[in-house]
Amino acid sequence: MEIVKHSALFILTFACVTFLGIFWVGQDVNANGYLDMWPQGALFAALLLGFLATHEFGHYFAAVYHNVRVSLPYFIPIPVGIGTMGAVIRIKEQIRSTKKLFDVGISGPIAGFVVSLLVLLYGFASLPDPTFIENFSGHEAVIDHIQQTGTFPEEPPVVDDELGVIMLGDTLLYSLLASFFENVPPMYEMYHYPFLFAGWLGLFFTALNLMPIGQLDGGHIVYSLLGFKKHQTVARICFGGITLLAGIEAIPFLYLQIAEWLPGFEFLATIFWAMILFFLIRKGFHGTHEWIAPVWALSLAGSVGYLYLEGGSLEQSGSLIWVFWSFFLVYFVKIEHPPVVFEQPLSPRRRFLGWLSMVVFVLCISPSPISVIS
Repeated sequence: MEIVKHSALFILTFACVTFLGIFWVGQDVNANGYLDMWPQGALFAALLLGFLATHEFGHYFAAVYHNVRVSLPYFIPIPVGIGTMGAVIRIKEQIRSTKKLFDVGISGPIAGFVVSLLVLLYGFASLPDPTFIENFSGHEAVIDHIQQTGTFPEEPPVVDDELGVIMLGDTLLYSLLASFFENVPPMYEMYHYPFLFAGWLGLFFTALNLMPIGQLDGGHIVYSLLGFKKHQTVARICFGGITLLAGIEAIPFLYLQIAEWLPGFEFLATIFWAMILFFLIRKGFHGTHEWIAPVWALSLAGSVGYLYLEGGSLEQSGSLIWVFWSFFLVYFVKIEHPPVVFEQPLSPRRRFLGWLSMVVFVLCISPSPISVIS
């Protein structure tokens, strides 16, 4: 029965990603309906779930190798966004040594990173010319520019559509790879290309998992490299950085809501976020006051400083992805890694791979992964 449950979740997730993938990569200009576009959605689903499966089975086989009891991957379908919240495996016993913890933690990101990189490279190498965008409706201004110049406009065109233009966040690795190829679409059109979009998502999800916090993969890795106390410091600092990004999203969102319902009281947006941030950090740090106050102050100052001094906009709300991620870390992942029974020094090869994974994290993370320009 267990295999039936895992298979059913995979099939349901594949169906969700396929259906919603049509809205991202479906070439709708000459299509008569969803059935005409389902192969494009299915291609996107196969690429994305291929990455997720590789990542999770990397963990699974490492756990089996070390005789750690573990479940098969659980794929998580959702009927919005890209159709899935990812996949997880369940470790059924405590991992008692840092060597085993490291191997199980790093195997998934390494496997997933390789697959995502190959998907992305194939996407770049097989790019059609810019007229490919003519297969998608609602891009008239971009198409006009391409017909006149043969290239994409550098900036997204001004649109009257209330939904605005979806802009995906560039990353150091994506930008570096894109520089070697021609006909690379801008980030506001990239999601129409299934290999590019799936590869970008794979690298970004890899980076999210490599954050050195709690029981994320990066938390396992950095705990194994540095030990409990040093990891605790790194995790708290990293979480402070995430809440800074969350504030850059949350304050404009609150500002716009207050402007609509209580005009003249928009200043409350910063006060509300400051209160939410305080309780979030207090819970995440388990009431450790010597950390709560400085991290709260620096995070809030960084968010406000960016919005008011560095050209951020209060008139446009972001995706709230870092707000969601901050709450997810505090309430589900936790900020600190639980102690391991046997803290063993890692071999030079493992240490090299561990620090290399942190380089991958920096190369693949985006401070603003998705935004809407109106």
